[in-house]
Amino acid sequence: MFSDYDVIVVGAGHAGCEAAAAAANLGSKVLLVTMNLQTLAQMSCNPAMGGIAKGQIVREIDAMGGYSGIVTDKSMIQFRMLNRSKGPAMWSPRAQNDRMLFAATWRQMLEATPNVDFYQDMVRSILIKNNSACGVITGLGHEIRSKAVVVTSGTFLNGIIHIGEKQFGGGRVAEKAATGITEQLVEYGFESDRLKTGTPPRVDSRSLDYSKMEEQHGDDEIVGFSFLDFERIKPAQQKSCFITYTSQEVHDILKTGFDRSPMFQGRIEGIGPRYCPSIEDKINRFAERERHQLFVEPEGWNTVEIYVNGFSTSLPEDVQFQALRSVVGFENCKFFRPGYAIEYDYFPPTQLNHTLETKLLSNLFFAGQINGTTGYEEAACQGLMAGINAHQKSKNLEPVILKRSDAYIGVLIDDLISKGTEEPYRMFTSRAEFRTLLRQDNADLRLTEFSYRLGLASQERMDAVLSKKNDTEKIKTDLLTLNIEPEEINPYLNSLDSAAILEKQKAARLILRPNVSLAALIENIPSLSTALSHYSKDCIEQAEIQIKYERYIEKEKEIVHRMSQLEELVIPDSFDYGKVSALSNEALQKFKKIKPRTLGQASRISGVNPSDVQILMVFMGR
Repeated sequence: MFSDYDVIVVGAGHAGCEAAAAAANLGSKVLLVTMNLQTLAQMSCNPAMGGIAKGQIVREIDAMGGYSGIVTDKSMIQFRMLNRSKGPAMWSPRAQNDRMLFAATWRQMLEATPNVDFYQDMVRSILIKNNSACGVITGLGHEIRSKAVVVTSGTFLNGIIHIGEKQFGGGRVAEKAATGITEQLVEYGFESDRLKTGTPPRVDSRSLDYSKMEEQHGDDEIVGFSFLDFERIKPAQQKSCFITYTSQEVHDILKTGFDRSPMFQGRIEGIGPRYCPSIEDKINRFAERERHQLFVEPEGWNTVEIYVNGFSTSLPEDVQFQALRSVVGFENCKFFRPGYAIEYDYFPPTQLNHTLETKLLSNLFFAGQINGTTGYEEAACQGLMAGINAHQKSKNLEPVILKRSDAYIGVLIDDLISKGTEEPYRMFTSRAEFRTLLRQDNADLRLTEFSYRLGLASQERMDAVLSKKNDTEKIKTDLLTLNIEPEEINPYLNSLDSAAILEKQKAARLILRPNVSLAALIENIPSLSTALSHYSKDCIEQAEIQIKYERYIEKEKEIVHRMSQLEELVIPDSFDYGKVSALSNEALQKFKKIKPRTLGQASRISGVNPSDVQILMVFMGR
């Protein structure tokens, strides 16, 4: 019934879909096995992609040739570039999406991808031979062979759903949990634990009074996520989101359910996400706050279903309902379904290599929430890298590893395997020490050529990057050579209360002023407008960023160069840390457990001091 495959991907969430696409586009024969093909690429929680740091990740996925950026752009109903008031390192794209269109677009793209087969069944165990994964066994008893297996189980491994005092098995509401894999791998020697996440109620848009809420429009310009050129929605077509707030009355109602809360009564053992707490957790931890912001987000173009962002809860349904009806604008709201919490198994990611291959079993890869992360974007980028490396391993090719200085993807994976996580991991710009280099606007310049050489990014992408590089350099040359006369620019400078110039200056020098933008100069200086009129807005913005932040960019590059020396000092797999008697006990334990690949990775392990790294370096003869 089944032929042998190069790669089997278990689970078809965001991680699984990217893994299948990446491996298949590199040339592997892939089988995507999932419990329900009707929920492929489901947006299980909020119908949105991107946001702070997460938007950078989606752009990196796209630059590498992944699908998430394209799917997001084709299904978006609103787009916003967050943090525009800050420097470009902080700019983060975010899209509101049509939930059903998002999943349908993903499925269409996967079905149009050669080398991807699909099968609907639960995977109950991994086929193992000679300490190597070599296939899967499904719930129906089918043994399917492969050279590599990527497990992307999301919240389904022994998932338990909690609503007040009610609890039942499930990986998502109305979907059964997956069993067997955790028990098998724990018996084999893997360490597993439990985490928790939650989701808010969904309500009927027709029952809300939007006149009492603050309207949140999309941007006047839609940049999008994908670097490919295709038609997107027009700014005027965007749907609005709305903002409202809880109140002390809402908080008091919620507190009446605390005695039936699975979180406060100890029925939930898993740790929840620190940066996306439930509403009951927020009013308990921040008791001094009189109100909390709620975002009222439409679920799509053709549905009245609303996602109440900020009201994640597992309190009893009656308490949820009564509390929501006390929110301004929600006085007559009707439920589609209540919020709930879900507990699930994960495997602490210190058990992985940088390729996302497990240390205990070769050819077995983990990606997504099984590694302790939260969020579609974090899952998708792991799926991309796991799919790439599963293909590479199945073809006896070199592993592919992105460094911390290469991408947010590299930061995320290195954080997971070097530091581990005991709570759902979420990406922030503050986690990246080189965020001036890792901007959303230059993800294609950083990653597409690398991916193209690998065989994943298309010729179309490579041609676009070369064109962007060439045009950006030409613009910079024009700005460095074009003189601006005082009479051309001083009226504009006076309008900004910026010092007037007394003699002609290069355009590039004017851009260095903090309150001066290149777009405004082009608008106010006819000679500059004429010189740059045939260049794209993307290239003009890129040139401005490179000129304006040149010193900061060069400084970070110098730091990267210095730190790369530690990254190049490889620690042999056979290295005996027990012989290094001067190491602290904590460092010794962490080194033995994690087995860092380089001295650079060793330096980032939690609990390891600089002196421990220096001792290790001396012992290695460095």
